[in-house]
Amino acid sequence: MSCFALLRLYPGDHHRLLFVYNTIALRLLSSRPRPGRGLRESLRLLQLPEDEVSSNVVVKEAYLRMAKLYHPDSGAPTADAALFSQIKEAYKVVLTHLAQQNSLCQNTQEEEEEEKVKGHTPQHRHYLSYEGVGSGTPSQRERQYRQFRVDKATDQVLEYRYKVMEKAAAEEGAMVLRDARLRSKKILITQAVERLVEDLIQESMARGDFRNLSGAGKPLSKFEHNPYADPMTYNLNRILIDNGYQPEWIVAKKEIRDTVEKMRKKLQEVRARLGCPMKHSERIQWKEHCANFSEELAKLNKKVDDFNLIVPLMSWQMVHFNINREIEKVLKADEQHREEKALEKERKLLEEKENAVASQQNFRQALIMWMQSLLK
Repeated sequence: MSCFALLRLYPGDHHRLLFVYNTIALRLLSSRPRPGRGLRESLRLLQLPEDEVSSNVVVKEAYLRMAKLYHPDSGAPTADAALFSQIKEAYKVVLTHLAQQNSLCQNTQEEEEEEKVKGHTPQHRHYLSYEGVGSGTPSQRERQYRQFRVDKATDQVLEYRYKVMEKAAAEEGAMVLRDARLRSKKILITQAVERLVEDLIQESMARGDFRNLSGAGKPLSKFEHNPYADPMTYNLNRILIDNGYQPEWIVAKKEIRDTVEKMRKKLQEVRARLGCPMKHSERIQWKEHCANFSEELAKLNKKVDDFNLIVPLMSWQMVHFNINREIEKVLKADEQHREEKALEKERKLLEEKENAVASQQNFRQALIMWMQSLLK
């Protein structure tokens, strides 16, 4: 229903009708998008020619030039926030217009190219171009074909590299085999030479060629003269070795081994004095000795830590001694010793029985011989 119809229906209440009309108009205006600033006005604000706009670069340079003049933070005397907001809106309008023009030009070029291809290409060749790759317009299929060629070239490069690597690996394997053969040949040659030299030495010793040597029967010298060695280092090493010097870590290792062997032997002797099934009192004694053994083993593990700090190589370090493992070793050694004792006892009993049987037979034979001698 129009506004004139409303006036006809309600001629007395003009103010109410005008209010309703204004509210409807405001709602319609608020629901519609506000139109942007005109292109000519935007170009005028950016100080660009209204005939044509060349590119985005020119528009951006104009916007930067105007921003230096009117930006509120520029510090220029011409700074104006309201004018700068208008310039900014004009810049967006011009960029939008350029983007629309570019998209339209691109679409028209694609359509012209497609029409040209359709006009010049036969109908049966239209779908066979680009090796049948892709679908869509000729420009789209060309892009797809280029991507296809790139993928194909990448696959060929990877295949070529794989073949080169296989060839290099095969050559390396052949070189390894050849080196192994040469090494084995050298080893055989050296072994043959060593056998020959050993045979010659044995023949010379059999002839007595080494009996009249100047150093026969004398001890070998500990040091050989080295003209490239430092005399001070040479004399110090000779003095240390003559006086029985050994490095600290070697002495510590020897001390640890001797200590653990003594501890094992002592605990094994204690177990040997106890019965094979142990009584209650013997079990108490065994637990006490095991507790003492664990305390001594803890002290020995501290020495192992000190040894690991001074040893020159990581592979020469020692691990801690475990109390349960050491007690199991002692028990197994004791069982083995008891089994050996039992076997030896059985062997002695068998020998005694055999000796007793042999002595009885000898006695019988002697008695028979004596009786025969009496009868004669």
